[in-house]
Order: sequence, then structure tokens, then C-alpha cells
Amino acid sequence: MKIISTTERPINLLQIIGGSIVGGMENYVLRLLQRLPGDAFHVTCLCIAESRFTAQLRDIGCSVHTTPMTDEPEWQSLQLGVSLIRAEAIDVIHAHLPNAHLLAGILGRITERPALATIHGRYLHIRDFEVHKLMQTHICVVAKSAYFHALNLGVPASKLRFIANGVDTEIFHPMAKTDYLHSIINVSPATPLIGFIGRLSHEKGPEVFVQVASMVHKKCEKYHFVLVGDGPMRQKLKDDIDNMGLNGYVHMAGLQSDMPQVYSSLDLVVSTSYSEAMPLAIIEAMASGLPVIATNVGGVIDIVEVGRTGLLNGVGDLNGMANNIVTMMSDESARIEMGKAARKRTEANFELTNSVGQTSELLSSLTQIGYQGERSIGQY
Repeated sequence: MKIISTTERPINLLQIIGGSIVGGMENYVLRLLQRLPGDAFHVTCLCIAESRFTAQLRDIGCSVHTTPMTDEPEWQSLQLGVSLIRAEAIDVIHAHLPNAHLLAGILGRITERPALATIHGRYLHIRDFEVHKLMQTHICVVAKSAYFHALNLGVPASKLRFIANGVDTEIFHPMAKTDYLHSIINVSPATPLIGFIGRLSHEKGPEVFVQVASMVHKKCEKYHFVLVGDGPMRQKLKDDIDNMGLNGYVHMAGLQSDMPQVYSSLDLVVSTSYSEAMPLAIIEAMASGLPVIATNVGGVIDIVEVGRTGLLNGVGDLNGMANNIVTMMSDESARIEMGKAARKRTEANFELTNSVGQTSELLSSLTQIGYQGERSIGQY
């Protein structure tokens, strides 16, 4: 067992990141690295490709390198990883997504460095479990469902940690209503807006949001709907909106950099996902004083307190979701009270400072535990 002494210097941390879009996982990494204490950690990042995300990492002071990350790691990736670990005197490796976890596990085994993988989904991917089992990596999950799934698969509690996602409640907080989004989509500042926040991809169900918008529009034409985000379904959604005759009522705002202003423009946030872990968009909306209507998938049921901070519907229950939107939008006082309760719940349970503090403590503890692969490789 190799113990790493970092008592007189910062911990040298290697982040291995297997995605390049700026989505939930990437935002998690950015917020974590922005807030890890600089006197305690020195951060090097290994990413899958140059992108807007790598530019953001450099902007916050990280040293960034790129390499392919595949299901069968390339020799150049292993060479670069080992060289980085030795050149930067890396103490602990932290991976995100299964492809990055695989590379981290192999590099940790070669260099005898402890490796941690944060699982951003609602369940443990089979590749994550296989890497953990063979390479003795540590697992951190952001969703309670993933924690119990990992236990059921046989991940020892000593190598498993649940740390819920968090948001900065000083950045995301209730604000006076603005017309930020109204000006972007060119509607009157008085127009009630219902928002979808997220990547325009299948698992998020943006086409369901459009279908629900069509159902609500038939009952009340004064409400407008806005999709904030981008992704592979963008053109399909445009076509759906055209075909349903909703061009004047359902709007695509694209990616937005000033999310607090986005939330201040909205009256209600709707999440139509088929699958989620602990979605940051829902927590951000609640921190901003907005109630939420969402599908009851993954960690969403741990975030939304039904009837107090929002409402939940089953996947596929379009009628129920549409009715809940009409009910909530028709009762402004109830909506405001739910928004206040949502803010309080976020402050109590999903504050980013707590999440970063727990992750910092976990990474620090791994340098003291050290690399244990050879001793425990046969325990399964």
C-alpha cells in the first residue's frame, strides 16, 4: 500500500473528463474546480478534445491536456497519462464518465495512485462497475438511487460515497422579474413564460415539452413556452413546433450564459426527462425561487417536495403534466409560495458549499488511504 504525504504542499489532483459538451457533468466539474481551495489543491485536467469546455477550464486556471478516451484506451493516452502523473507529481485521480473512469483506473494501477470516479447518472454503468472491480477504484455518486444500486452490485461501502449535487445559492437566488428572455424571443414583457432548461437530447424529453405546450395552448393561449439549451434534437424540435402551428408560442432560445437572468424571466420550470440523476437545472430553478413540474425519475423525487415545492408526474403522463401547468399558472399566490418553499429547501439540502466541502474531504482522505489495488484485488 502506497501512502502519499501532502501535509506540506497542496494535493496535486488530476481530473480526467470524458465529455466535452457544456452539460450537467461539465458544469459540475467547473463549479467544483472553481471552488476547491487553491491552497489545498493544484489541478491538472485531461480532456477528450478541445472545446468550449476546455477553454472554460483554462479560464479558471487549470492546466489542460487532451487525449482520446475510448472503450479500449489507446497507447498514446496511457503514455500521456503516466507522463502527466509523474511530471505533475499527481496524488489522486478523479474521473467523470465511464470512458474516463476506465483510463483513470488503468493509470491508477500503473502508477499506484488512488482513483475516484464520480457517477453522474441514476445507476452505475456496467463499465464503471467492471473498472471498479478490477482496478479497485473508489466510487462517488450524485444520486441516491445510484448509491443503492452500487451497494446491490457489491461495491463495498468503504469504497462508496453519496454526495448530492449542489448549486451556489448566492448566484442562483430569487430576483425581481425581468424581461431578459422576453427580449431574446421578442415577446411582450408581460407574457407569462414556462421554461425547459437542458440539453436538447432524447433523455431530456424536449419533444414531450413541446407536446405538453401544445396541450396547454389549447386551454390557454396567453402562456408562452421557451426551450433553453442546444443539442442534437434542435432541428426535430423546430420541425415539431412548425408542424403543430406553435411558432408564435413555443420558442427556442438556444444556449444562454446568464442563467440567473433566464430564471428571473420565468414563471415556472418544467422538466420532461425520461432519465435523470440529480439535475442541476431543477435545483437552480428552485434556488431562484421557482416551483417545478417534473417527471418522477431518478433523483428528481429527492429534490422536489410534492405539493410544497412543485409537482411530479409519471413519464408519459402528458395530460397530467399539462393539467398541472394550467393549475399552477392559474394560481399566482400558490406558485409564489411554492417558489419560496423551493428556495428554503435548496438552501437546506443542496448548497454547493456543502457538496464541494464533502468532495474536497473525500479527495484528501484518498491520499491518506493510498493505493490499495494489490492488497484487495481478489476480495470479490
